[in-house]
Amino acid sequence: MILDRFRLPGSVAVVTGAGRGIGAATALALAEAGADVVLSARTEDQLGEVAERISATGRRAHVVAADLTDTDAAAGLADAAMSAFGRLDVVVNNVGGSIPRPLTDTSVEYLEEAFHFNVSTAHALTKTAVPLMLDGERPGGAIVNISSVMGRVAGRGFLAYGTAKAALAHYTRLAAADLAPRIRVNAIAVGSVATSALDLVLNNDEVRTTMESSTPLRAIGEPEDIAATAVFLASRAGGYLTGKVLEVDGGLQAPNLELGLPDL
Repeated sequence: MILDRFRLPGSVAVVTGAGRGIGAATALALAEAGADVVLSARTEDQLGEVAERISATGRRAHVVAADLTDTDAAAGLADAAMSAFGRLDVVVNNVGGSIPRPLTDTSVEYLEEAFHFNVSTAHALTKTAVPLMLDGERPGGAIVNISSVMGRVAGRGFLAYGTAKAALAHYTRLAAADLAPRIRVNAIAVGSVATSALDLVLNNDEVRTTMESSTPLRAIGEPEDIAATAVFLASRAGGYLTGKVLEVDGGLQAPNLELGLPDL
């Protein structure tokens, strides 16, 4: 049956930034598809709640509370998967972010921090995961990077974040070329999704209306929209895709995204 292609029976996944929002929804979706999941983020209480929800599906969760701005901590998640579950098949590099700042307030250090948090952490985990994914009875697997619409559209205040997410999107293409054919690497360019990171928008009717009206589907997305896409890319359903950045953004095509930040 075609739906069997979306299943991940006996697989093991690592999801970063898994305490809430897109990461939590993705970890739960992978578990519902049949995977055991290593969860990592800073806040152990949040991870524990996600782990309980995963246990309720009949799958296993292993919690690693860590500051993933530390690339050694990010890299260590691959070994944590092997220790906990004996294999590694799927990596979801979801940790990232950056607070919007005008260009004139964006220091070189801040730009480098954004790159580190959104790209270097993903590379640290990916580089450590690859040899483990290629070992064992079923060598191979899938890596899913969570990029952003801001990596391809222009908007005031997003210089650091957008630059980093654009880099992550191209990192995805380059890594896919290096790791084919055994390991597939794809990314999701996330649009406006209702997570805590978007509280400023969700709590401001004017800004929310502006964002919704600039989106062809006239709606803010849900974390489950991204989670479903991650399952597709991680499973055999997406088995003929690699090096692709899927735009899950409500159909946004505008070259510029104006959110009302003031002129210089």
